[in-house]
Amino acid sequence: MTRLAFMGPFTMRFVNPVTRRFAGRVPGFAIVHHVGRTTGRAYSTPMNVFRDGDAWVMALTYGADVQWVRNVLAAGGCELEIRGHRVQLTGPELIHDPNRRLMPIPVRWFLGLLAVTDFLRLRQVIEPPPG
Repeated sequence: MTRLAFMGPFTMRFVNPVTRRFAGRVPGFAIVHHVGRTTGRAYSTPMNVFRDGDAWVMALTYGADVQWVRNVLAAGGCELEIRGHRVQLTGPELIHDPNRRLMPIPVRWFLGLLAVTDFLRLRQVIEPPPG
């Protein structure tokens, strides 16, 4: 569990609704669109995301056992709204990395202060050109 886990309910109720308004258009932010495992309801979760080749990586600041992560793992992917575009992501992979190597150095230091060591990495589905 990270040092921020206690903030989860506050974030979901107050921070996420505000962040959702800009996260899909601002660099470094995105909105993860996923479907509830049992409800089938569509959810949108704002996140900080980082590119890793043909993949996207998200620091799990509240740990790996949160609902949105469980939904993405169960579905085998999600949709990411980033800079006004939507991309399909697949092959979710939980990564435990105490060294935070997938993160840019300033982010790595900050996440170290928060004791964040879990990440979710998903590959972008590359559509073949039409024709």
